[in-house]
Amino acid sequence: MTDDVSDTPETVDEQETVDEVSDTSATDAPVEETAEAADAPAEETPAAADAPAEEAAAPEAPAKRSRSRRHVPRAERRTRTKPKREPAKTRKPITRTETPESERGRRQERRGVVVSDKGDKTIIVKVDVIKSHPKYKKVVRRSVKFHAHDEGNAAGIGDTVRIVETRPLSKQKRWRLAEIVEKAR
Repeated sequence: MTDDVSDTPETVDEQETVDEVSDTSATDAPVEETAEAADAPAEETPAAADAPAEEAAAPEAPAKRSRSRRHVPRAERRTRTKPKREPAKTRKPITRTETPESERGRRQERRGVVVSDKGDKTIIVKVDVIKSHPKYKKVVRRSVKFHAHDEGNAAGIGDTVRIVETRPLSKQKRWRLAEIVEKAR
């Protein structure tokens, strides 16, 4: 069975190409060897002495390629000297700009109805927000309750008031009473 496999055309072709290559090298080499063979017996001893010296020189590695100058360690980088700035002879005085008289930002205002005044200095204001839906354009009504600071406990239930945004005064109070627009009857 193994003989059948070896006689396939592929293996036969490969063997022929290998034989052709070896034949060409065999014909060239003996001519050179025969010419050298005549000279070799006389020079064999000096050539043998030179061979170790050549082998000793061969292990020297070829010159290293120079590293790219793109990535150079910080210690090996070039340093450029910075021009020295002359120190000022006299110091400039510090000048501060005047603070503007207006408030820092615009505070939001809301109008709503007081729903509860039970807390001390605190009222709960219900503000109705009317918006149109961004996609469907239907008018959407919703209400939001704000805790507002009322210093004098002036507002009562049902009053219409104007409240102004302020700094946080407690956990929920971020608004304060600006004015009572209309008193409840």
